[in-house]
Amino acid sequence: MPEPTDHAPAGRSPRAPRQPGTLRIGSIVGIDVLVTSSWFIVALLISLTFAPRIEQEVPGLGFWKYVAGFVFAVVLYLSVLLHEASHAVVAQRLGYGVTSITLHFLGGMTEIDGASRKPRHEFWIAVVGPLTSVAVGVAAGGLWLVLPDGLVRVAVGALAGANLVIGVLNLVPGLPLDGGRVLKSLVWGASGDQHRGTIVAGWGGRLTALALLAWPLVQEPLLGTKPTVVDLVLVFILGLFLWTGATAAMAHARIRQRLPALVARPLARRTLTVPADLPLAEAVRRAQDAQAGSIVTVAGDGTPLGIVSEAAVTAMPPERRPWVPVSTVARAMEEGLTLPATMAGEELILAISRRPADEYLLVEADGRIYGVLSTADVDRAFRENAAR
Repeated sequence: MPEPTDHAPAGRSPRAPRQPGTLRIGSIVGIDVLVTSSWFIVALLISLTFAPRIEQEVPGLGFWKYVAGFVFAVVLYLSVLLHEASHAVVAQRLGYGVTSITLHFLGGMTEIDGASRKPRHEFWIAVVGPLTSVAVGVAAGGLWLVLPDGLVRVAVGALAGANLVIGVLNLVPGLPLDGGRVLKSLVWGASGDQHRGTIVAGWGGRLTALALLAWPLVQEPLLGTKPTVVDLVLVFILGLFLWTGATAAMAHARIRQRLPALVARPLARRTLTVPADLPLAEAVRRAQDAQAGSIVTVAGDGTPLGIVSEAAVTAMPPERRPWVPVSTVARAMEEGLTLPATMAGEELILAISRRPADEYLLVEADGRIYGVLSTADVDRAFRENAAR
């Protein structure tokens, strides 16, 4: 399929607007690294939780024990960042665009453009994260064995344990965990059906959530300790996260099943090309005579200059239309407004989401104008497909 005229280099994608409540702290291999405001809450909780252990190891630190706890939280999240960066690097190597890496309350998230094209891509992008965490845990554990007693040894030991737990738990076969994506890739590879893989892995995530929510009921019989209020809150948050994430993944899979029927070419409106300085009233008259549903302004050599906005034409009073050029109600041909007429499915949705607009110019492989695609027509077609 021909690429859009505004395609990014392999492994890169157009920079998306930063989500509200996030702070950019830098970049890794050209990928923005963001931190949500919730991260500061969990960093404070880690600092408060780790402080008594520090006081036990090095008495008399006073307020500095909380500072040391915060430093440990930062180091711990640097290892989480390494986990997410491994996802991003492998995705880039396989040709996917990576928009950002975000650190948040429950860990991290790597935003990758589009769904995986092959089961093996899904497998390697997913599995590398937990393997990285396990490797960090093993390395930290080895360092812990040779360090002398002291605060640093305590911190390294906690870092080793945390990364081993993160790595192992992320391999649990249920979405939205990395292990769920591994399970999805295996089912996808065996059945040839990506959506079936998502549904199976989604149910794995739901069962994991139910098992987690049931843990406080069996904690005392198994371990001999009663669950605390903190245990109950944490279990509830994690269980809710797993259940909602798995449910959302299953819903998205059902939506993606309908996307292949969404093709740009049949949805295109017949297009009339006119000079940019033609009076708007005359351009509208010609479009009506030609039964064209859209107007594109062009240069003398036929190069597209802009797409006339239907909303802007409607808003223009009829008595003014003979006196204004059609270019005044046209949106200039910016990057992302030209799409291949053959574009379809998830690629089409992704292209529209990257560069939101009311209309897009569709072109053939040789550059000839095919027509104009209206976002309203895409939305209508999607709703009709969903209702079937």
